[in-house]
Amino acid sequence: MASHYRNALVRIRLLDRKLIMEKGFLDRVEDNAAAELMQREKGDSLVEGYVSELWDFTRVSVTQNNFQELKEIWDQWNNEVRQLFFSNYGDLPYLLYMKVDNRLFRALAQFWNPAYSCFTFGNVDLVPTIEKYMALLRCSKILVDKVYSKAVNTPTFLKRLMNITGMSEERVTARIKQNGDSKCIPWKNLKDLILAHPNTRKKIDVFALSIYGLVVFPKTLRHVDETVTDLFDRLEKRVTPVPTILAETFSYSPLKEKVATPRRDDISEEKWMTIFQNLQEEDIEWRAPWLLLDEILYRCGDFDWIPLIGIWEAVGYAPLLSMEEHLRVVPTKLEIIKQDFERRNAELEKKIEQMEEEMMNLRLHVDVQKLEADKLRKGKNKAEEELDSLKTDYKKLRLSMRTAGLGKTSEQWREEIREEKNKSDWWERKFQEVQARNEALEKRLSESQKEKGELKDMVVELEGFLRQHRSRNSVVELKASLSKIEEMKSKIEGLEAALRNCEVRIEHLEAKEGRQNEQLQYFQNQVRDRNHVMGEAVVHIREVADYLQALIVQADALSVKYELESDRGQELASLLKKIKVLSIRAKPYL
Repeated sequence: MASHYRNALVRIRLLDRKLIMEKGFLDRVEDNAAAELMQREKGDSLVEGYVSELWDFTRVSVTQNNFQELKEIWDQWNNEVRQLFFSNYGDLPYLLYMKVDNRLFRALAQFWNPAYSCFTFGNVDLVPTIEKYMALLRCSKILVDKVYSKAVNTPTFLKRLMNITGMSEERVTARIKQNGDSKCIPWKNLKDLILAHPNTRKKIDVFALSIYGLVVFPKTLRHVDETVTDLFDRLEKRVTPVPTILAETFSYSPLKEKVATPRRDDISEEKWMTIFQNLQEEDIEWRAPWLLLDEILYRCGDFDWIPLIGIWEAVGYAPLLSMEEHLRVVPTKLEIIKQDFERRNAELEKKIEQMEEEMMNLRLHVDVQKLEADKLRKGKNKAEEELDSLKTDYKKLRLSMRTAGLGKTSEQWREEIREEKNKSDWWERKFQEVQARNEALEKRLSESQKEKGELKDMVVELEGFLRQHRSRNSVVELKASLSKIEEMKSKIEGLEAALRNCEVRIEHLEAKEGRQNEQLQYFQNQVRDRNHVMGEAVVHIREVADYLQALIVQADALSVKYELESDRGQELASLLKKIKVLSIRAKPYL
């Protein structure tokens, strides 16, 4: 019986998967058909009367904040603080090191098509997508389906800054500045707070706020606008800022798409224009090459455009065709089984909760029916008592009529009897209606009790099935834990063997170091003896040098006494030259 039940469950599960796949395929076909029909009927989703054309002239401002101080702070942090920042805010710091090519931006802006919200390079349309920004930020903490939107009741700028920075109300109030119709806080105050704050988490929060305010959403130079703090305050709830960044990108500056052409600083604006005019689809290198490309039409409900909510305004995102990127993850067999079990478990728990709620509602309904039945029973008893009272009165009346004689005419008696009979019939019909209603209520009560028993049996069966699945899951987890323990044991044995090898090598090195120390001491003694001998040799050389100087003086005196023409004079001159050469060589030792 259990095997048949299990096989039936497997068939039902396979049928559910098949139906889900067929439904997904049919939904996709229906969506594509609806999108194509919308395109044929409404065209390119442009404003009526608008002619799409690229600008002949555009003005681009490339003024930005100086990021040097932010870079210096980031470079001072150790790896532990950086990893904490990456886990909370993703790859934001890399934006500080992106080089802005002014000539590239001036050339690129002339290819921005405001009608389609995309870059148009001949036959190539490049559209920024949410997936690209997700790949650039690479923050695992945010939820893709939790989009930022401005709430009605939000904390004030003062409260948000107190929550982010951890400062007191007086200190925050003293640092807030008024800039036109909005408030802001200077970067100088945030920098001092980052450098002096004792709490590491608050330090990285303020640093991330500074990047969002100065790099991603700049409004006033060297100031962070209050609107940025509203988005930043919502990041704790794992709200994704990507659609907001995309909206502000459309509002303030065209997005750069990475092209395969090598980046060089010596390319002029005219050369960039030539590159973009000749750009082909195969020249594009996508920012996330591991994602699959798929052409789809965007729409939002009945609208053939998508609204992107920015921090200052909303932007209509209405490209005709865009490249949507889908990430396909292939899970392992164990993960598929685990996910299937968790999904089935969640469905069963949901069904149990629904059945418990239905049972509770059924109990309430039974209680209400019981109360109504009690009321009807009381009404029936009261009606029976009144009927008995009427019968008694009727008997008394007949008795009094008999005893009273013919006080009334026969017509009057007939009329009075007819009225009493009508009353009696009415009360009889009333009694029958009450009795029929009571029987119907008793029948409904018995049916409700029977249905309650069936629900209890179903709950018991589902609980047994749930316990069976949980026991299977525990066995799988136990096997996985045992295999993991064996794997850890093998790793520990390998580490112990490596440790023993290291200890042997250390002992060998220590012995070798002892021998080398002995040799070093021997060589030091030899050097010391040699220095002593060389010192004595230098003393003797100095004495010889002094003696040579004395010989030079004597040779000069002898050269005066003897003539140089004679043989003895020539020998003396030759000897004098040799003495002078020796004296020159001996001078450094004096």
